[in-house]
Amino acid sequence: MAIILGLESSCDETAAALVTSERTILAHRLLGQEAAHRPYGGVVPEIAARAHVEALIPLVEETLADAGLTLAEVDAIAATAGPGLIGGVMVGLVTGKALAHAVGKPLVAVNHLEGHALSPRLSDPDLEFPYLLLLVSGGHCQLLLVEGVGRYRRLATTIDDAAGEAFDKTAKLLGLGFPGGPAVERAAALGDPAAVPLPRPLKGSAEPHFSFAGLKSAVARARDAGSWSAEDIAASFQAAVVDCLIDRTSRALERADGATALVVAGGVAANGAVRAALRQLAETHGLRFVAPPLWLCTDNGAMIAWAGAERFAAGLTDPLDMPARPRWPLDPGAEAVRGAGVKA
Repeated sequence: MAIILGLESSCDETAAALVTSERTILAHRLLGQEAAHRPYGGVVPEIAARAHVEALIPLVEETLADAGLTLAEVDAIAATAGPGLIGGVMVGLVTGKALAHAVGKPLVAVNHLEGHALSPRLSDPDLEFPYLLLLVSGGHCQLLLVEGVGRYRRLATTIDDAAGEAFDKTAKLLGLGFPGGPAVERAAALGDPAAVPLPRPLKGSAEPHFSFAGLKSAVARARDAGSWSAEDIAASFQAAVVDCLIDRTSRALERADGATALVVAGGVAANGAVRAALRQLAETHGLRFVAPPLWLCTDNGAMIAWAGAERFAAGLTDPLDMPARPRWPLDPGAEAVRGAGVKA
């Protein structure tokens, strides 16, 4: 049994966790930065990076103490090496390198997206490769056929904005507060999802790609019109996002040969309406539906530790000069998508 220490600092969550190769979470700690970023209505990269510097080492010490372990008893140290806000990524990766060097343990540089992609296997030991993954978060919206550790075939991506980014911008436009995703979901529960006529970008198109920039603009126009409450706009927006995700995922299922399950991961996977609609879609196609527990959907150290455990078991470790990466696609050989830019 291997014990992996995982470090996460790619955005505004500082996290550390100890996870075994047998899927036992020995300890996990997470420190959010909502109060620091709330006045700005979004994450400020410089503030986030400084907060990671202050918080990460004490968090590691607390996590080890929670598990009753010393750093020398850990078998490998996994740290997010990208993609993400480069300042935060550098804090976590440099810390991981220093700890690994200090005790002579292997370093596993984890792609943050792979952390999300493999996290359902931490909570569900019966989930086998390959599976179709809807990876939906603040920075990414992709459909991937997960064929194995380090083996990902991208079937679709967003050509402009991610769904989570659209949630955050909608919350800011409507004055619902930060973080935006949960705020929109709370407001949507009080509104009429059919009240506001909002578009469903790319719905029905042949390729299963996503687009949410136009939907954000439509929300701004609806707000400016002054004809609907914030709750009705939020509910209508959430319904539009769900419709787009289901339509695009359904199209991708036609290309996901041999998929054993439909899986969702990433921060937006915590949204109840999204999960319910995907579950129904999976049942329609005769597939298992797998989603991590809500706390494992958002950024956390356990998913990085588990991805590290999976890579460590496969003999995949990294040198101490491994670079931090602001962009790091899971499928670097995927065909370029018109309009997708660096988010592909």
